[in-house]
Formats: sequence, structure tokens, C-alpha cells
Amino acid sequence: MFVPSFYREPDKSWMVDLVRGNPLALAVSNGSPEDGPFATHLPVIFDPERSGDGPDELPGATLLGHMNRANPHWSAVRQGGVLLLTFTGPHSYVSPTVYARSPAAPTWNFTAVHARGVVERIDSAEETLEVVQSTVRAYEGEFGDGWDMTGSVDYFRKILPAVGAFRFTVTGAEGMFKLSQEQPTEVRERVRESFGQSACRYKRETAGLMSRLPARSA
Repeated sequence: MFVPSFYREPDKSWMVDLVRGNPLALAVSNGSPEDGPFATHLPVIFDPERSGDGPDELPGATLLGHMNRANPHWSAVRQGGVLLLTFTGPHSYVSPTVYARSPAAPTWNFTAVHARGVVERIDSAEETLEVVQSTVRAYEGEFGDGWDMTGSVDYFRKILPAVGAFRFTVTGAEGMFKLSQEQPTEVRERVRESFGQSACRYKRETAGLMSRLPARSA
């Protein structure tokens, strides 16, 4: 991913936070010349046994994911193979009307993380079950209503043969946080205020990230 220097994350924790808050990844890997590349949307979490409360940065971190074994992509995922996981965070269109100056051009503020890494396929049924349960715990804690999975564990066991689980060790990561940094301070502030007052959740979340940007040097 091409990332101009002024769009890089102010701190490595920004990439960790984006992955944790936007865990539906797009997994991409090479296929044959006939099939072309494979791309699958799938849920991903930080491995609770290896990451604890969360890593300080992405490189070196371990993620857990799973997909349907009937998906041809699963057959293309090789033990020790390379995978790219992409994550999309808050984003929104920026209309030139917000700039209050002319000439101007529209753009799109957005945030994204690309993580490259090595795959370890999980073949054990018990380890696969633990990936599913860990995913439920993580998502119920962050996005759900505290659902108790106890009564559904036997059902989980029934569907395990269809679940392809894997560990993913991050070997490199890039973050793109395009938040109007190229604009003069007063213009960037107008964009932030406009987004912050919007009824659109994506705009408000983008405004929140813009508020965390370091002050521009004089």
C-alpha cells in the first residue's frame, strides 16, 4: 500500500486500535493463473494467549481467523504460506463546500491497515473450537450484549468440520490515516467540525480520529 509520509499513523497503537475496532478483514492470497487471487471477508481477533490485553504494535502479533472449508480459498491457504489481511476503519467523503475556499477539489478521508504475515493452519478440532469461542468472547465483549454461549457449545462442535481456523503471525504492517493532514490547519479544522456535527456515524468516527492528530508544527 502506498502511504505518503504525512498520512502515516502518529503512533503504532493506531493500527492496533483500528484492527481491534474493525475486525472484519479481507484476506487476500495468490491463486493459480487460471483462478487469479483469492479474497475472503472473515472475522479476525488477536490471539488472547499470545497477545494478552493487546500488543503494542502489529508486527510480531498473532491473530486468529477462520473461514468456511468449502471455500476454495481454504484449499489455497498453505501451511507457512503468506497472506495479506486488510482492514478498513472510519472513512467519509469530503465535499469542497466544507473548505470555504476556491478553487478546491473533493476527496475521501479514510483509514486502513494492511497486515502481511505467515499462516499456520489449525487442524485440531479442540483448537478450532477454541478459536470459535475466543472469537465469540472478543466480539460479545466489544460489540455484543454479553451473550452466554454455554448452551451452544455442542452446536459449535457439530459445525466444526466446516470451519477452517488459522493463526496468522504478522511480519509487516502499513497504516493509511488520510485525515486532511495536507490541508492548512483552518481547513482541516472545518472538515473536522463538519464531520463531528454530522448524523453519519462514519463521519463522527473520522472526526474523532482527526481530533487525535498531533498539532501541526509552526
